[in-house]
Amino acid sequence: MNRKAVIKKLRKEKLWDVVIIGGGSTGLGCAVDSASRGYKTLLLEQADFAKGTSSRSTKLVHGGVRYLQQGDISLVFEALHERGLMFKNAPHLVTNQSFIIPAYDFWGGPFYTVGLKVYDMMAGKLGLGPSKHLSLEETVEAIPTVEQEGLRGGVIYQDGQFDDARMAVSLAQTTVDYGGTVLNYCKVSALIKENELVSGVQAVDTETGEEFNIKSKTVINATGVFADEVIQMDEPGKQNMITPSQGIHLVLDKDFLPNKSAIMVPHTSDGRVMFAVPWHNHVVVGTTDTLIENHSLEPVALESEVDFVLETAGQYLTKQPTRIDVLSVFAGLRPLAKPEGEGKATKEISRGHKILISVSGLVTIIGGKWTTYRKMAEDTIDKAAMLGGFPERNCITTHLPVHGFRMDIDPHTDPLAVYGIHKEDIIALGEEDESLAGFLSEKLEIRKSQVAWAVRKEMARTLEDVLARRTRALFLDARESLRIAPETASIIAKELKYDNTWIENQIHLFKQVAKNYYFE
Repeated sequence: MNRKAVIKKLRKEKLWDVVIIGGGSTGLGCAVDSASRGYKTLLLEQADFAKGTSSRSTKLVHGGVRYLQQGDISLVFEALHERGLMFKNAPHLVTNQSFIIPAYDFWGGPFYTVGLKVYDMMAGKLGLGPSKHLSLEETVEAIPTVEQEGLRGGVIYQDGQFDDARMAVSLAQTTVDYGGTVLNYCKVSALIKENELVSGVQAVDTETGEEFNIKSKTVINATGVFADEVIQMDEPGKQNMITPSQGIHLVLDKDFLPNKSAIMVPHTSDGRVMFAVPWHNHVVVGTTDTLIENHSLEPVALESEVDFVLETAGQYLTKQPTRIDVLSVFAGLRPLAKPEGEGKATKEISRGHKILISVSGLVTIIGGKWTTYRKMAEDTIDKAAMLGGFPERNCITTHLPVHGFRMDIDPHTDPLAVYGIHKEDIIALGEEDESLAGFLSEKLEIRKSQVAWAVRKEMARTLEDVLARRTRALFLDARESLRIAPETASIIAKELKYDNTWIENQIHLFKQVAKNYYFE
């Protein structure tokens, strides 16, 4: 992915088939689907790919045990099917994860054993393995740090785990593999209309200020929590369609959960599900469900949310985590489709997706979740193709390998697994160039060559792009990311031919972002 080449193409191209606004999971999924059908596709992202919600998930690829409990059977069926396809299409990014529900009463074990057998059956041929009841001894052996007072046993089941931001980058690369075009740091400022029908977008390159009038047969609004802002460009004054809900996660040292199994708590005091999941040699604990009035690209965890997660985690772990133990805290916003009835709590709103087509022809996709990104894209491009009068072509993403596809690599144990077929290329970079040899952070197992690769091949433009999303340093250990920030910025500057002033400015900006990821 070469940004200069993309800008040149933008200046020359007269008419696109599909312009997609938004570079998160939904927009990138739409771009892959559209490009792989042979439609002339352009995706524009105002910041970096997956800068918002799509890099801030619980890192799970799952059917949703909670949705089964709520009776949303169709969503569970769809999500379990899509979970299986993600495993098949991106084995370098998606991996199996065992989850244990600790049972502290007589009915808990049998109740969830039965429920999870239904979950297994619904997955069908794409299932990951059977769930089963665990004795007290088996539960403690699998999770030695689980609170044992009152523990009677547990239930183990299988779901999936992935690296969300790395999946987003791979989807951007897949789009390019199929002839599509993607561009970050290019903000759509207005819609272009002819005879009251949407016929393109006005956009500005936020790096240079260059403006573009981009003509397109169809325009797709896939901007997640920002969808209402694009809808307002089309229909000023229209009622909002999104109910944003904030979820936060705390990252702890692996000592809190030293074995491979994750913990799933099906009933917290606020009625949500709580997870404690091993991830990149750390533990991710969350989440919350807080109604948020205002949305931003950098949502901040509320004190009450942090207290809730720490307190709840402490109820199920032998050691009570405190703020001192938190290596990173991150918040994300769920772009929930506003329900028709009033008064629903956000945790009760369906994670299903909706596709809206305005009178002017703007296609908007809202709702959904990472696991169902592919199906959301298929449904959206089906509608866009009809609207644009494109040649009828079937979706091929059901069995489409994601860029980097590689089977003989384990995301659980190999920090370079997310690069798939490019793993050896990154190692070779460090061997060929002495300045890129060795580790930036041995603690986080991040190599200097990964920084150069991110700039050359993955359209990384800033220090934050590299430390938050191309690598996951900021999300894993905020203080460690600050420690390696100066050296990282120097490597980026060398690649992009920037001066010391740029380096100093980038370090300053990164410190401003990072301060919300750790406690003083």
